[in-house]
Amino acid sequence: MDALLQRPRAGLVPFSGATKQTQFDARDVLDRGRTGLRALVPFAGPAIVASVSYMDPGNFATNIQAGSTYGYQLLWVVVIANVVSMLFQSMSAKLGIVTGRNLAQLCRQEFSPSTVTAMWIASEVAAIATDLAEFLGGALGISLLFHVSLLWGMSLTGVVTFALLSLEKNGFRPLELVIAVLVGIIGLSYLCELFIAPPDWQAAIFHSVVPQLQDRPAVTLAVGIIGATLMPHTLYLHSSLTQSRTPARNDRERHRLVRFSNQEVVIALGFAGLVNLAMVMMSASAFGKSAAGITDIGTAYHTLIPALGIGAAGVFLVSLMASGISSSVVGTMAGQVIMQGFTGRSIPVWVRRLITMVPAFGMALCFNATTVMILSQVVLSFVLPLPMIALVVLSSRKSVMGSFAASRRVTIAAVAATAVIVLLNIVLIEQMLS
Repeated sequence: MDALLQRPRAGLVPFSGATKQTQFDARDVLDRGRTGLRALVPFAGPAIVASVSYMDPGNFATNIQAGSTYGYQLLWVVVIANVVSMLFQSMSAKLGIVTGRNLAQLCRQEFSPSTVTAMWIASEVAAIATDLAEFLGGALGISLLFHVSLLWGMSLTGVVTFALLSLEKNGFRPLELVIAVLVGIIGLSYLCELFIAPPDWQAAIFHSVVPQLQDRPAVTLAVGIIGATLMPHTLYLHSSLTQSRTPARNDRERHRLVRFSNQEVVIALGFAGLVNLAMVMMSASAFGKSAAGITDIGTAYHTLIPALGIGAAGVFLVSLMASGISSSVVGTMAGQVIMQGFTGRSIPVWVRRLITMVPAFGMALCFNATTVMILSQVVLSFVLPLPMIALVVLSSRKSVMGSFAASRRVTIAAVAATAVIVLLNIVLIEQMLS
């Protein structure tokens, strides 16, 4: 097994400072066999970075529309999408830990050239659609908060994104810490919002576990929520973040790394799931009766001012800005992983950033920013089954994973989740055609 998995690991660069200390602490935990929450700290980071994509501006757009239009009725969609995301993100992280390859690299290695080409094109579309929504969301937050034009907001978002991405030159830890702070800002903001606009907890709990789809637009919105929660690009990114972070020397260490990774996934994505639930509940509480059917983030902000006060509206914009900037950074990282993994060529980060920024400026000039964000989530739902299927296939292959191949139970659950998403997409296509 060890011989099977001894493959070259990309990204092993000698770093200093926080990254070097983190690597030392991680090795110390593995060597001494320590357990507990403190032992998890050196391995925390990949799932936190991935969780940003579960709280991005696309989530803001779909969750606000869901809460203002259907109240608490679609909370169960958020719950199920979050549980499924935990399953697939843990599978992605495990793939990187065990094989030393990320999902895109393994697709290029294991599948036919025609399949790889089709997957690359679809994944690029998904990455651009994702980054487009994230970039516009951050720009919209800056625009509304500082009373500048959307184009100025986009320019500032681009500058800040480039600045944060430059932190990666110093290793993975500084960038992870900054993203963790931004994630904390998003979570704290929505905790404040729930105190300002208390939800109907009885209705929220009921609709979190009882499925209900009132009409056809509810189905469309449910697909959008899934597209905003389960993100194709994070399935590629998560495997990249774990592939060379702490190289395992034997199967015992791989088992421990996978266990730590699973714990982090549950904590980080559990937090992201709570934030998404809070978004829907805040929207239902603040807009459900007085301003039902809000589909625009700008309208939501201006409605919050008379409804809950300028403080609540300001907190909302701060969380949107933190979400847009952090998720834009993560989207660029994922785009690099996808392009480099499928093509086998190194791509400068500024090239990847421009690939998304140019279409974003064009879309902002022609369309409403929130409409673009919601439609991007629907696009993601159509592309999502491809990396999900690839992940299920590769994770279950013993030629790839050895003794770490996914169990029958995990494989069945993953196949069932993929089938449901494909079915929802078919329903959505039928609705669009009719």
